[in-house]
This record gives sequence, C-alpha cells and structure tokens, in this order.
Amino acid sequence: MTYKSLVTGGAGFIGAHVTHELIAMGHQVTILDDLSGGFEENLHSDAVFVKGSITDHELMSRLFDENGFDYVYHLAAYAAEGLSHFIKRFNYNNNLIGSINLVNESVKHGVKCFVYTSSIAVYGANQLPMREDMIPQPEDPYGIAKLAVEQDLKVSHEMFGLNYVIFRPHNVYGEFQNLGDKYRNVIGIFMNQLMQGHELTVFGDGQQTRAFSYISDVAPYIAKAVNVEAAQNEVFNIGADKDFTIIELANTIMDAMSIRKELRHLPPRNEVVHAYADHSKAHRVFNIDPEATTSLREGIEKMAAWAQNAGSRKSSKFEAIEIYENLPSVWLED
Repeated sequence: MTYKSLVTGGAGFIGAHVTHELIAMGHQVTILDDLSGGFEENLHSDAVFVKGSITDHELMSRLFDENGFDYVYHLAAYAAEGLSHFIKRFNYNNNLIGSINLVNESVKHGVKCFVYTSSIAVYGANQLPMREDMIPQPEDPYGIAKLAVEQDLKVSHEMFGLNYVIFRPHNVYGEFQNLGDKYRNVIGIFMNQLMQGHELTVFGDGQQTRAFSYISDVAPYIAKAVNVEAAQNEVFNIGADKDFTIIELANTIMDAMSIRKELRHLPPRNEVVHAYADHSKAHRVFNIDPEATTSLREGIEKMAAWAQNAGSRKSSKFEAIEIYENLPSVWLED
C-alpha cells in the first residue's frame, strides 16, 4: 500500500530531509511551502509541490479534499526564537493559527497520524537536562506558540481521536539549511559570515551552551514515527547529547572551513543561556544508539563542504518588525 503524506515546509531545511526519507520509505509526498524560508532546489523531484501558506485555510481545505492524506508531517514554521518577541502577530499567525488550520483539516479528513516538530523552546530556562515530563515554561512567543499547538494536538486526540507524535528537536544543522537567515541557526550564520569575509557575531560572552544536532540524527526518526506504535500520542526530545559553548562552536566551524576571523561580541540578548535535553525516551522507543550519533566536528565538516559548494547567501532583512523597543541593533543592519 502506498501512503499519501503531506509535508509542510518541505522546501525548507528539516522538511527537505524528512521528504527524502519518506520517499525512500515509499510514501507519495505532497510538499506545501510558501518559499519564505525554503528553496525550490531543496524540493525532491518525486514529490508534488504546492506553493502556498498554512495560514490560507481555504487552500488547506482544498488540498485535503483533493488528496486524502494518510499522514501529515508539519515542519513549516518561522523558527526565530529571539526575533519572535518583536514579531508577535506574525509569529502567532504562522506558528499557531497556521498549525491549527492543519489540525482542523486532519480531524475532518481522518488523518491517521499528525507528526509535529515542536521545539525545546517550550521548556524555557533553568530546567536541565530538559525532560519530557517537566512542566513547560516557555520564555518567548515562539515557544509559547509551539506549546499551544502541542496542547491542541493532545485535546484533539482526546476529543476526535487524531493520533499524533510530537518531536522537540533542538539546534539542528546540516545541508539545505538557509545560510541567508541572520535571525536564526547560528551555524548557518557563522558559515555565511566566514564565506563573506566578515567577523563572527556573538551575543554576549559566547559562553551560552547548546547541543547541536546533525540532521541525519533527527530526520529519519521523524519520518518513521508513524510506523512506531509506542510513539503514538507521545512527545520526544530528539537531538545531540553533548553541549558546546558558542565560542567552541565558532572555533570548530573556522577549523572546518579553514578560515580564521575575529569574534565580534555584541550586547547580550534575552535568551535561554544553557539548553540541553535528555533523550533517553527517544533512545528507548526508536532504538537509537547514542554512541552512533554524529559528532559536532564530523557534522560541521559535512555541512561546511556543502556550504562552500553552495556558496554564501545575501542575508535578508525581516521587513515586518512589529516592536522595535529592545531590538538588537545588529538586526537592523543591512
């Protein structure tokens, strides 16, 4: 039997990789993407591409009516945690209301399982290591929106029987990442800055820590989640176990790209300082061997080779800032 799957954000970074995994599994994939953060060159040639936004509920209704999807993989989002403070309306329209459009149609059309990529942003600060049984305390509108969708999926399962799997990935990097987005994805930002001959911009002292997760250690498990019975209606942290400081990351990237530049320290911004998660639940349910995951150096070297081949991208300026008070000045630069 051939399953029909909808992948939102399939021209974007994680969505493109999940699409490749699904097609390798034999799924018939339709990609929905508005190309605001993705690129047509990321699209799989065997997938059907529909250009459009999840905020367009009439388009969502037609798309579900015409295709009868078995599964929905919802990866479309504007995932800029820091910027979300200053674009509240945009954030909630895209990350919350758009998601609810998909949930509505999934319920009405009897989707077998809704796979949702949330974020460790739902946890907030000072909950380390972050575990799925903790009470979420998001500290930015992005995390608030993600948590709201998680909660809606839970009540939609209870009310309508919509099955779901929620993943909370974190700091995922790799090939196909948008190198031109200066508001999110520090690894892409650093690589783009190096290729353009610029200093690396670091907020604060650079001692913030993150566990950076290579895409091949994340995407396959998102794709196959619908086939894992124990994953149904559960929430999973997924990603790397070892955390690194931003300074350590910068040096690893410069080594991989054989380019050395000075660090330009910017004023600290309002962000969670330390973020790393416990992955024992995902390891158990998906039979993941933590010793087999990609090291930071190996993953950075792979992404650096891709980035240098793809070339730098001009950083685009977000033109719909809603609040300018306390906005980091670097985000106002062209």
